[in-house]
Amino acid sequence: MSECTHDCSTCSQNCSDRTEPQSFLKPMNEHSNIKKVIGVVSGKGGVGKSLVTCLLASKCAKAGLKVGILDADVTGPSVPKSFGIMTKAMQDETGLLPTVTESGIKMMSINLLLEDVNAPVVWRGPVISGVIGQFWSDVNWGELDYLFVDMPPGTGDVALTVFQSLPVDGIVIVSTPQDLVKMIVNKAYNMAQMMNVPVLGLIENMSYFTCPDCGKKHSIFGESQIDETAAELGLPVLAKLPIDPKNARLVDNGMVEKIEAPELNDFISALK
Repeated sequence: MSECTHDCSTCSQNCSDRTEPQSFLKPMNEHSNIKKVIGVVSGKGGVGKSLVTCLLASKCAKAGLKVGILDADVTGPSVPKSFGIMTKAMQDETGLLPTVTESGIKMMSINLLLEDVNAPVVWRGPVISGVIGQFWSDVNWGELDYLFVDMPPGTGDVALTVFQSLPVDGIVIVSTPQDLVKMIVNKAYNMAQMMNVPVLGLIENMSYFTCPDCGKKHSIFGESQIDETAAELGLPVLAKLPIDPKNARLVDNGMVEKIEAPELNDFISALK
């Protein structure tokens, strides 16, 4: 028998020192009962991932589901402003209390804890990862059907922390109609595969612009390649969201809940 390296993952021997793989899942707050956790991810920034997170939560709330948003984009938190939330999060003996939006969406973001929302969050990866863990373990989310996690772009520390620390039931990958779409989607998809997290499908943001005069659709960022990419990966295209200046104004004014986004109806119906 060869000398033991104490690395059970590479050994087939059934010895007394063998240990099972360690779980990094953090315990849910004892006052929370969250049925499903869905991550919203992208392989790069600037594709509208936070907007999609807000729209999914808003559509679910309108459909009668109890939903929350965990803003894991700690260095670039934009979710509170999209909902027009200016108040700070409170705390009681049960833990941190999420702020609640007009339509009943529960939310926790670093901007709800900072004295100055314009102050930069200049923290190293381990500190940010610790905050994400606290947003899960220390926040009293109450009863939720779905908790949407708005992830930062890329496949770095925070994405790894979320996949390992939270019981993620699936992710939605957000992209745009550009030539590098395949590479962007593949990075997020491959990380999910490595972490054994199911990919629910793809959402293409800024897919097209509909002319208000003639009604013709224009591909501002090039012809969509999302269908071909999804077919290669064996994934569904959940929605193609248009460019709409009216929606941009609503988000800027903190009224994202007023966006209709009928393109997401089928996906929300499937979640119900």
